Amino acid sequence: MAGSKRTRVTLECTECKQRNYTTTKDKKLHPERMETKKYCRFCRTHTMHKETR
Repeated sequence: MAGSKRTRVTLECTECKQRNYTTTKDKKLHPERMETKKYCRFCRTHTMHKETR
């Protein structure tokens, strides 16, 4: 994807602090930090995951 404005972000579990997921987002449209509920294989449950810098 040449010329794409999307940047790669890493999602970290708020419970165990493991970095489990990577995804992309457009920082111009969504400058705030991403926060979503995803499955953590270390906690073995669904937990909140926040974007790390």
